[in-house]
Amino acid sequence: MATPNHDHLPDTELMRLVQRGRQQAFVALVRRHQNALLNFFRAMGVGSDAEDMAQDTFARLFNYRKRYKPTAKFTTFLYLLARQVRIDGLRKNKRYAGLMEGFAREREVREDTPRAPRTSGYDLDAALASLPETMRSVVVLNVCRGLKYEEVAEALEIPLGTVKSRMFVALRKLKELLDEQKTQRGEAATKC
Repeated sequence: MATPNHDHLPDTELMRLVQRGRQQAFVALVRRHQNALLNFFRAMGVGSDAEDMAQDTFARLFNYRKRYKPTAKFTTFLYLLARQVRIDGLRKNKRYAGLMEGFAREREVREDTPRAPRTSGYDLDAALASLPETMRSVVVLNVCRGLKYEEVAEALEIPLGTVKSRMFVALRKLKELLDEQKTQRGEAATKC
């Protein structure tokens, strides 16, 4: 069975087909408007995130398909969604920058504060610093800041399952790093 070619249909008719579950109609809309969306985001100064934002816009279009009514030009609706995606992206980047600033300030304070000599031989700060930022941020927010997993997910704007899996992997990696430090400490003690 041949796949129908919807490329000749107007946007509003394609949306009607999408509302009825026609996947190929959605594909035709994406093909028709993806370059224009990419150019829109690049012109707005998005840069390297333009493709992600275009994809997010099409995802929103698909999610809003049932509510779409052809009262305005289709592209007006599409660019309204694109604008919302861009605004959400700016907010997310601003929150992320603020979070990283807070971490940097906290680290400066900790580095300026005199520390008691280490008796355990473990350097938890070094182990934490060696984690990828995605894992480190989950550990810091949960363990150091006391946020619940749901709050961490909200703060980092990631799914709850991602928080849990990152925490699991991060704790396993921290254990390996601390075990390695313990082994090195033991070897150093036998050399004395």
